[in-house]
Amino acid sequence: MTSDLVGSRKNESKAARELSPEQAAAAAMVAEAKARGLALTGPNGLLKVFTKNVLETALSEEMTEHLGYEKNGAEPGRDSTNVRNGTRSKTVVSDAAGEVRVEVPRDRDATFEPQIVKKRQRRLGDVDEIVVSLYAKGLTTGEISAHFAEIYGASVSRETISRITDKVVAEMNDWANRPLDSIYVAVFIDAIHVKVRDGQVANRPVYAAIGVTVDGHKDVLGLWMGTGGEGAKFWMSVLVDLKNRGIGDVFFLVCDGLKGLPEVVANVWPRTIVQTCIVHLVRNTFRLSSRRDWDAIKRDVKAIYTAPSPDAALIALDELDEKWAKKYGAMIRLWRNAWNEFVPFLDYDVEIRQMICSTNAIESLNARYRRAVRARGHFPTEQAALKCLYLVTRSLDPTGTGSTRWTMRWKPVINAFAITFSDRWPAAETY
Repeated sequence: MTSDLVGSRKNESKAARELSPEQAAAAAMVAEAKARGLALTGPNGLLKVFTKNVLETALSEEMTEHLGYEKNGAEPGRDSTNVRNGTRSKTVVSDAAGEVRVEVPRDRDATFEPQIVKKRQRRLGDVDEIVVSLYAKGLTTGEISAHFAEIYGASVSRETISRITDKVVAEMNDWANRPLDSIYVAVFIDAIHVKVRDGQVANRPVYAAIGVTVDGHKDVLGLWMGTGGEGAKFWMSVLVDLKNRGIGDVFFLVCDGLKGLPEVVANVWPRTIVQTCIVHLVRNTFRLSSRRDWDAIKRDVKAIYTAPSPDAALIALDELDEKWAKKYGAMIRLWRNAWNEFVPFLDYDVEIRQMICSTNAIESLNARYRRAVRARGHFPTEQAALKCLYLVTRSLDPTGTGSTRWTMRWKPVINAFAITFSDRWPAAETY
């Protein structure tokens, strides 16, 4: 009985050591590389030989399917006169093996259309994906070209890389004109500055908008390039664009110091509440005051934005005025000028206050934008800048729709929105 148990364990151990077909193929490949003194990867590695054999075998099978018979296996008296007509050499670039030279079969009638390596195709699919990914991370065309030369031993010119990334322009235009939801509980608008070389290098603002749906999902609604002096006319065109794409109502529009925007919101969405960004307001407060007074000012300012009501906030502002007006008059004017756009959030529940009182929802997106922009330095054209920022946006969402994959605690506050705005909430979901 003991011997039977030992034998059983040996069989189990042997079964555990058996390799899958994929593992067996990999093991054979490693053994062959060692026997031939070859590296597995690199410009002259066995992986390149393996890739060449796989591609040529697949192309040969495609030709067999196209002609209807194996090589040297044509039946006498068949109707078709089309036969194999040798091969032609072609070099393709693979992300794993670099440049691979393959022999593509030809037929006498020139009707063969290969699929695994199409006519005029010089790059296998993964190469384009790598180029777009590296471009989205801020690498220049020259840096991407050097990367391929160093890692894969492949020559991919700057012009080729530009053509690859230019393929996303049409996709970017479709994304910028896609239909949107009819109702958003909040829309956040903020700017990031990029350097564009238009005759001379100049800072240009790019405005990004994030919308939060009634389901609590965040979506990057669009990107717009400005000149730095945007007014009511510019913002009217942006809001009309959003309205024409399907947005019928927005509960809150949160922004920071965008001149002309608050004035035109009522013309597009009459019931929308414009809320200034509290975080930016507090930051600007400290910029207008001395560091030695920051602790005292912090306590006085906190009493304003944590007040239980607009009246209580106004009393706290008057106290701030009385205490600091003589020393920091500009700081008091900052609060007075922003008051009408500051107070709206004080009328709502604490849950809604915390979510709409700042543009923090868009700051994490801007951080990704800035990382890519810093790596590039400056852009030759407006389109190049927008293309880079769009690719960053697309990288947030594997589906490519621009929906952010990073999350924020919006679900708990949706209930408060649904109750507060029950008369404007979608009928089927009214609480």
